[in-house]
Amino acid sequence: MLRRLVDHPLTEKVVIALIMVNAVTLGLETSPSVMEAYGGLLVAVDRLLLTIFVAELAARMVVRGPRFFADPWNVFDFLVVAIALLPATGSLSVLRALRILRVLRLITVVPSLRAVVSALVGALPGMGSIMLLLILIFYVFAVMGTKLFGETHEETFGSIGASMLSLFQVMTLDAWSDGLMRPMLEKYPHAWLFFIPFVLVSAFIVLNLFIGVVVSALETERDAERVRKQENATTLSAAIGNAAADLARVSESLDSLRARVEAVEARRQDPPSAR
Repeated sequence: MLRRLVDHPLTEKVVIALIMVNAVTLGLETSPSVMEAYGGLLVAVDRLLLTIFVAELAARMVVRGPRFFADPWNVFDFLVVAIALLPATGSLSVLRALRILRVLRLITVVPSLRAVVSALVGALPGMGSIMLLLILIFYVFAVMGTKLFGETHEETFGSIGASMLSLFQVMTLDAWSDGLMRPMLEKYPHAWLFFIPFVLVSAFIVLNLFIGVVVSALETERDAERVRKQENATTLSAAIGNAAADLARVSESLDSLRARVEAVEARRQDPPSAR
């Protein structure tokens, strides 16, 4: 009975609805006016939802047994709920902010979100290589920028760290032209030869490589899901075919048995002279 309850599709829908309600209540708790008017109710609802989440997680652990921790998504659910159970008083009051992590359980119960996260995890090796390339580019341009502009612009290019922070601002295209490049053109007319190549390489090439890797990972995940569905369909079709063949053989056996029974009955009903 517990297994049927845990695996029932309605249970998943109810859990999704409760997670969304919990997200709303946690957001309302950030408003002082709302807490002043409905603080007791919100706290009670939060505790009730946490109790339901704990019960649902415990039921899954009982049903799955030791296999529960073999699934990374189950481990993620366990950690999220466990963090919510930690005391949030005194020096641990910062843990109250981590209660919002319960909203991330939507990833584990919504298949489409789970597929996206799986694709992102699969893209990490490729993204790591691109990140290493980006760090290398940052370091090269930071050394150049410190050598070129460090003496006159100590705040933005006075050291390697300051230069890399300024270059990060340039890469995000956050007021890099008016805030960094144009003031330097008064002292260094050819400073654009430094900034424009960096923008082209970092903001338009390397970052687009990130997008390409993620899109490729998503396509790979979709292809894998499509292959799994085709394999399941093929397996189901083969099972149906085998069942149909077995049913046909059983039907033939029944027909043969029925014919034999009818023949025996006919011999019994014939008079001795006819025999």
